[in-house]
Amino acid sequence: MKLAVVSAVILVVVFVAWPVSAGGYGHEEEEDDTKSWFPLDNLLSLNYYDKSCPNFEKIVDNKVRQWTKSDPSLGPALLRLLFHDCGVTGCDASVLLDHEGSERRSPASKTLRGFELIDDIKSEMEKSCPKLVSCADILAAATRSATYQLGGPYWPNAYGRRDSKNSYARDVEKVPSGRRDITGLLETFQSYGLNVLDLVVLSGAHTIGKAYCGTIQSRLYNFNATHGTDPSIDPKFADYLRRKCRWASETVYLDVETPVVFDNQYYINLQKNMGVLTTDQELVKDPRTAPLVKAFAEQPAQMFRHQFAVSMAKLVNVGVITAEDRIGEIRNVCSKSNSRPY
Repeated sequence: MKLAVVSAVILVVVFVAWPVSAGGYGHEEEEDDTKSWFPLDNLLSLNYYDKSCPNFEKIVDNKVRQWTKSDPSLGPALLRLLFHDCGVTGCDASVLLDHEGSERRSPASKTLRGFELIDDIKSEMEKSCPKLVSCADILAAATRSATYQLGGPYWPNAYGRRDSKNSYARDVEKVPSGRRDITGLLETFQSYGLNVLDLVVLSGAHTIGKAYCGTIQSRLYNFNATHGTDPSIDPKFADYLRRKCRWASETVYLDVETPVVFDNQYYINLQKNMGVLTTDQELVKDPRTAPLVKAFAEQPAQMFRHQFAVSMAKLVNVGVITAEDRIGEIRNVCSKSNSRPY
């Protein structure tokens, strides 16, 4: 109980400290407020394209709006694509490279989507700002734009990333799967420079989007020698999932209550044992994460939205390559390295 209270107090402090919301998106005076505290690591800059490509974010926003209008599922897809990129070798657009043996060709990446949208943005960018904007920066900007357009929060993006020249399918195993335990997840997040709060908050991206039923069938039909169904799932919810997931190729909303609203319902669902993925439900069972889940479930949704922005601003800075590193490039086409024939 004491830990839960402490966690709630921490969240209140973070909420007060974060001055920018989705409602302020596009207002320069509110964005300026973030510059006093935003960590500018790795030579990234909030003003990186102000002179060289001043319409960069406008181009991204317009393209994302066009694509998500016809396919709203691309918003959650971009969040997942970004996480898979940053979770392998850092936010370096390595997941976008498309060649034999690349991350993109890994079986674990076969359900990733959003590549065509990123390619379209890059093509448009080359007309306005040729050879200036990296695919890694485009992916970071497009993900924020899509999240905001779904009703999610705004966060400041610093730019100046370079694109990786390499991509290896074997590295995809670094990305947390939906079956990993909390200790394994925490170890992975800590290797990114993130913490337990970031883990709980970024898991909240499951407030939108879907999961393939193949990822949860073992929870429903073959959990262990004693139980066919994972006993931690609410029985009525388990019945619902079994009806929805007769085939592995089918999909189910990760938040069945408010599936297209960016809110804190995901955490409320976890409190009711209605987590879809194993990793979702583990958050409410582990004493290191359960108090945070409880706090986000009980506090106003705006609390989660603000902290999600804070954690995303940290995530997009993980393992970036900059000009000073001299090992990256600005790709002409996001799916191909300029310097490596395939």
